[in-house]
Amino acid sequence: MNRSIFALQQVARRSFCGSARRSVENQVPKNQKVFQEDNGIPVHLKGGTADALLYRATMTLTVFGVGYVLYELVKAANPQKK
Repeated sequence: MNRSIFALQQVARRSFCGSARRSVENQVPKNQKVFQEDNGIPVHLKGGTADALLYRATMTLTVFGVGYVLYELVKAANPQKK
């Protein structure tokens, strides 16, 4: 019992450090410069190759999803005859 109280007192005495141990470079100005540049590229593709791949994957899934939904609607509208 006394050990836990002593440990709690030690933890309570420690000072909390709010600053980071290593400095982190601010990336916001660099990103603002890239995304606000007028180079004819849509904003959703200005992030580079990763953005282009994510965009294409999203569009592919969307097209296949819409196609599947339409297929299921047609299948449900025309029931099979027994």
